[in-house]
Amino acid sequence: MANPGQPTIQQGSTGAAVRRLQRALRRTPNLSLVVDGVFGPATHQAVIEFQQGNPPLVADGIVGPHTWAALPDGGPMPVLSLGSTGNVVKSLQTVLTNGAAQWGGVTPQGIDGIFGAHTEAAVMAFQAWGHVIVDGVVGDQTWSVSLHAASATLETEVGLEYVIG
Repeated sequence: MANPGQPTIQQGSTGAAVRRLQRALRRTPNLSLVVDGVFGPATHQAVIEFQQGNPPLVADGIVGPHTWAALPDGGPMPVLSLGSTGNVVKSLQTVLTNGAAQWGGVTPQGIDGIFGAHTEAAVMAFQAWGHVIVDGVVGDQTWSVSLHAASATLETEVGLEYVIG
């Protein structure tokens, strides 16, 4: 199961389980949903729509074991910043390089899997273009930036195999 041990949640719930739900719903894909940890009206509506599209789920807006089991993994992507290394950084650098013309021409200046100053500058240019906090750190909000392609975000382009269960 992609979301083991999650509590039953509903409108009014807050916290980590709600963020997991919101990330999972964004991966259905529902790119309009904000990952904020608050199970408000927009999350409630997204749950009902997901449940309606996935029989035999009951479309009641309550996320219990059956809905959790039907959702994609809602675990977070890793937080990347100066000093991060590995294949996820390499994939990030590839996406930043390929799309640099859209967000001001700033590239990581290489695809080596090492998050250095040039990758940070490219991330900051991407964040400014994506209208999220410009801090050079790739977290939930940066992963959620839409790439203006059909159902694509930075997260989906880098690859969901890096989700932290």
